[in-house]
Amino acid sequence: MFDLTWTGIKAGTATMEILDEEDSMKIISTASSADWVSFFYTVDDRVESLLCMPGSSSTIGLPQSYRIKLREGRHRRDKEVRFEHAARRAVYLDHLKKKEQVFAIEGEVFDPLSSFYLVRKADLEVGRSVFVNVFDSKRMWNVEIQVLRKERIETRLGSFDTIVIKPLMKSEGIFNRKGDMTIWLTDDDKRIPVMMKTKVVVGSVTATLVGGQY
Repeated sequence: MFDLTWTGIKAGTATMEILDEEDSMKIISTASSADWVSFFYTVDDRVESLLCMPGSSSTIGLPQSYRIKLREGRHRRDKEVRFEHAARRAVYLDHLKKKEQVFAIEGEVFDPLSSFYLVRKADLEVGRSVFVNVFDSKRMWNVEIQVLRKERIETRLGSFDTIVIKPLMKSEGIFNRKGDMTIWLTDDDKRIPVMMKTKVVVGSVTATLVGGQY
């Protein structure tokens, strides 16, 4: 569970969850605005990524589907990508507009949410970038994730030694294109995200870990 704060004021909550099934794994990310924010600007977002069990060189398995449902003020979006890796294609579905498109993909390709978990498994060395192939916004991206520094931070849960990363992505999803995002991961084998900060039109939004189970 994460608290979302805007310019130091609590503006909502977010969650990140992993569900293990027999032959697959589901990653779920949600975000919702606090009541006082919803009076002006309601946020109710849910993102899901369904991955097969690892069987390739990937450490987390390849995504089978990715769905993002957004409600942000008057803005609505409900889109899905179904990955057909053997056929080297991705099927893009816009559930609101009732449209379907097919795009070619190459190699091991991830969606924005599963790519975040792949990076957590990577060998993160300060000053050396990690690159991940991501399909989003109807195209392929070779995303660079910069490993900036190591830093000790204080949160409500205590002190953490962290490694700080910065994804350079220009699409939607957890690596949002609206502004720079910086992520603080615990500097250990778990690589738990304890803080995330992204720029918005006015100021910035910070997500800080306040509880949960690993």
